Amino acid sequence: MIKLKVKEIAEQKGFSMGKLSREADMDRNTVKKLYNDGRYSPTIDTLHRVAKALGVTVADLIEETDD
Repeated sequence: MIKLKVKEIAEQKGFSMGKLSREADMDRNTVKKLYNDGRYSPTIDTLHRVAKALGVTVADLIEETDD
């Protein structure tokens, strides 16, 4: 299973949900799901846009878990 680390990385880099949605050019509701919904499965395009906005790789956004 995987866990998205979008919220954690965004907060470390000083990004609010609003700033991330603007920088990644995506709807704020999508960013909210990335932050809060553990069951949300974003597209690879969404992950690429978020990673680019945050200045990280897609791999940095993903953490494998034992669950």
